[in-house]
Amino acid sequence: MTTPHPVAAGSFDPRQLARSLPLALRKLNPRGLFRAPVMFVVWVGAVLTTVMAVIDPSVFAWTIAVWLWLTVIFANLAEAVAEGRGKAQAATLRQAKKTTIAHRVIGGYVEEVNASMLEAGEHVRVRAGEVIPSDGDVVEGIASVDESAITGESAPVIRESGGDRCAVTGGTKVLSDEIIVRITAAPGDTFIDRMIALVEGAKRQKTPNELALNILLASLTIVFLLAVATLAPMADYSRAPQSMIVLVALLVCLIPTTIGALLSAIGIAGMDRLVQRNVLAMSGRAVEAAGDIGTLLLDKTGTITLGNRQAVQFVPVDGIPAEALADSAQLSSLADETPEGRSVVVLAKSQFGLRAREEGLIPGATFVPFEATTRMSGVDLVEGRQVRKGAAAAVIAWVADNGGDATAITPVVERISASGGTPLVVAQRLPGEPAEALGVIDLKDIVKDGIRERFAELRRMGIRTVMITGDNPLTAKAIADEAGVDDFLAEATPEDKMQLIRSEQDGGTMVAMTGDGTNDAPALAQADVGVAMNTGTSAAKEAGNMIDLDSNPTKLIEIVEIGKQLLITRGALTTFSIANDIAKYFAILPAMFPALGVLNIMGLHSSQTAIVSAVIFNALVIVALIPLALRGVRYRPMSASAMLRRNLLIYGFGGLVAPFIGIKLIDLLITFLPGLH
Repeated sequence: MTTPHPVAAGSFDPRQLARSLPLALRKLNPRGLFRAPVMFVVWVGAVLTTVMAVIDPSVFAWTIAVWLWLTVIFANLAEAVAEGRGKAQAATLRQAKKTTIAHRVIGGYVEEVNASMLEAGEHVRVRAGEVIPSDGDVVEGIASVDESAITGESAPVIRESGGDRCAVTGGTKVLSDEIIVRITAAPGDTFIDRMIALVEGAKRQKTPNELALNILLASLTIVFLLAVATLAPMADYSRAPQSMIVLVALLVCLIPTTIGALLSAIGIAGMDRLVQRNVLAMSGRAVEAAGDIGTLLLDKTGTITLGNRQAVQFVPVDGIPAEALADSAQLSSLADETPEGRSVVVLAKSQFGLRAREEGLIPGATFVPFEATTRMSGVDLVEGRQVRKGAAAAVIAWVADNGGDATAITPVVERISASGGTPLVVAQRLPGEPAEALGVIDLKDIVKDGIRERFAELRRMGIRTVMITGDNPLTAKAIADEAGVDDFLAEATPEDKMQLIRSEQDGGTMVAMTGDGTNDAPALAQADVGVAMNTGTSAAKEAGNMIDLDSNPTKLIEIVEIGKQLLITRGALTTFSIANDIAKYFAILPAMFPALGVLNIMGLHSSQTAIVSAVIFNALVIVALIPLALRGVRYRPMSASAMLRRNLLIYGFGGLVAPFIGIKLIDLLITFLPGLH
């Protein structure tokens, strides 16, 4: 069970506003605000109105000045709260990044150095009870490692050299044995360093869509600025002392301040939601890309199925007793250390009472271990009998090479494959006789509960799912039909994955995939969203743009949902902001131009109360929307057109109605304030 992060997903504590206020005040620096053009204009307006209020003080002038400053502070507060949530998570990570002593190996000697002095390519020795000083790959040994400081998972994991589970992370602790680690990270660029910087928002780069929206907001701001400058000579009181303050208030209320204030917080919160699910996004662009994914590539084993194929049945050919098949299958599996091979031994014992024999207790026997190249295991007995068990194609070829005919086994193999099982053929060759097939072992890999429903949801989202497997096409099709995926790629090689990703991208579709091995690295780098497993190799983690700390391939589905939620939230609040600005015309324009009194459908008390009410509402609505920006608009699987209608109804219509109600209520409250008339 993964330990929850300090801030629960989707939660919002109002006390966060107070805690984040000092950071919001520090963000009033204009050099930082310049990157957000809308809020920079508000900041300039606040400075200008403050100067005007000092020169010619009045309740109206100071009220406008104060609320313009509050508008900027509230915008900073939204970003500060989002960053503060990340800082709370980073505090936990920093506990794992303590000053650590490393045992560096140089020329057979071991010396103690500070972990911060380690360079990429150097080797360190880590024993039981010691903290791994930096990121690297195990090049010698095997050990049990406590990664709870990174993943929150209390159960230790095995890290060993020479496989896809060789990567280790600085700050984790070795619990048993001893390993030699080759350092792969430069000082200050370790996994924890990058994670802390990212979750705090310190290195969050704006995404292309976010930059495009900023340009649009800046353009709207310029248009409204020119419009206000054009309207200035037309105002009845354009030469009055407050005229500049009124024009600034008009500009601030009409530019898209709401979305301009919340845009950065929405992006930070999107990455934060991933971190809460133990996924590290290496860039905001990756999160955004997840929302535009059109095709998901999912490995069968561990993602769609439970991943523990077990022998469930012995199917002998005609004339071969089932017990004889089981005995030969068990005998040929003694040198097969794979989970499938172990399950054959267990099935023979449970069904026929055949106790597993030790390799060393069979005199003169030569055992043939399972290898990926031969795809077989077996034994050569002293009396000349040879027994083989393995993939159907490999064993059938072995039978043919030894003068036998295995055509009788083909229908059994096809039947098991068509039912979703994996057939392992058992064959033998007696001295002086041709080889013969004895029967088939049926291996089953169970499809995960609820996975079919998840794929149905993805289909409603317009996402195509493709299962990737090394199984033969018949087995792959059976499992694909049972799981409900849209397509499958059988007998897949790394080159096949790359070709599939490129073909999808050439058709204009964005692709996401998961992987953990070095051979997955090219495909992870090619995919628009590449999710590397934390248990995988350093090459895989460097190639991907996301890392799943829990190493759960199924989480790719959640990542897509979070990406879509980010895009929906940004779109919904943009719609609300623009609709808000339209509604405020009915408060500001009648206040400036008495001739447009017919637009004063809210019946506001006076021109000054109307302007003040609009400015106050403009500031308060930012605070009101901070929880929604951080939590995100709830995502429901639906078509793009249905989603657009929903957004227009809720956030478009809501954005029009809310200012009418809010501004009118504020106007009623401030009507009797002295100095406003």
